[in-house]
Amino acid sequence: MKASAFVYPWDVVGDPDAAHRIADLGVQQVTLASAYHSTRALTPRHPGHRIVTARHAAVLYPPSAERWQGRELRPYEPSWVPGDDPYGEAAAALADAGLEVHAWVVLAHNTRLGEEHPRITVRNAYGDRYPWAPCIARPEVRAYLVDLAAEAAVRPGARGTELESCGWYGLAHLHAHDKIGGVPLGGAGQYLMSLCFCESCEAGYAELGADPEELRELVVRALRPVWAGETAADGGDRAGEWAEVEKLLGADHAALFAAWRNRIASGLRAEAVAAVRAAADEGFQVLLHADPAPHRLGANVGVDPADVLAQADGVVLPCTGGDAVRTGVLPPFVPYRTERTVLAANFTVVAGMGGSPATLARDAAHAVELGADELRLYHAGLASDQDLAAVRTALAELS
Repeated sequence: MKASAFVYPWDVVGDPDAAHRIADLGVQQVTLASAYHSTRALTPRHPGHRIVTARHAAVLYPPSAERWQGRELRPYEPSWVPGDDPYGEAAAALADAGLEVHAWVVLAHNTRLGEEHPRITVRNAYGDRYPWAPCIARPEVRAYLVDLAAEAAVRPGARGTELESCGWYGLAHLHAHDKIGGVPLGGAGQYLMSLCFCESCEAGYAELGADPEELRELVVRALRPVWAGETAADGGDRAGEWAEVEKLLGADHAALFAAWRNRIASGLRAEAVAAVRAAADEGFQVLLHADPAPHRLGANVGVDPADVLAQADGVVLPCTGGDAVRTGVLPPFVPYRTERTVLAANFTVVAGMGGSPATLARDAAHAVELGADELRLYHAGLASDQDLAAVRTALAELS
């Protein structure tokens, strides 16, 4: 089974052994970040550093001056990794080690962009802005994301791409010194706190025949029992989350929000995939990081399985955890697959980040039983030597 490891350019640039060390894991591919959000990353084997602090979202290659000239929304360049084209340098080294390279592109997740242009961000029912979450209903955001997808995906030597956060982002966000866990929101509360009331979304609600101010007040009222601690746990399962949303909002209003948001997200995906394919050679593979519940948000955006598999070549699905996790994400896509469809099971293999590399062979075999045909391993650069040894053993067993 084909396996790919996620990698950052700074894991490879400046480390002459990195590419061959990754190839020796038994993977055939790397998914190499070309456009990524801010992060603080450990590099446990790099000869020149141990911590990389990517202070803001950036593209890790030289962006096209012609494409972005005169545009207000444009990608940022990094200062924390050496060289003019760290992605290109890393990609060349990985290819020389015999690995197929695919570009890893993060789209609607960019805190610096939101801080510098607050009007483009998601605005919740209380009027709070989420700088990390550009609203994908805004035309200028959509144009920026589509062009970014095409440019960041189709890099020299790349055979395909994986688009992350190609849809709605919301409240949930890994944040320094986070203090929002005092009230357990559950999936329903997260969704309600992520509903957007920017000018574009309000116009969309009005187009569907609703009064935006009445909808906003409805969401505020629906959240009151959440803040009071009076709502029942939604169980963490997708159906339970949506049932709780319908209970809090009413089924008709929940359906109205879903109609607007699903239409916008599907349109963005279609435009982004089309732009990538127009820029790429024939056979270039386009996958989307996804979740089978359309109301879910974040890196693995909620999608309709039939819709997304009609647009892209496949999906990358979060499969870390017990059997129930995989049972929840893989089967909904199986009825809609074609001969070209890829269902990639994504496993965290960093024990310190909640992964279980010791059980990777067993967990991957279970994913295959449910329909997966490829593996993604997060993350070759972050894992300890012990984690990587377990990955090597598991991939040898699976082969």
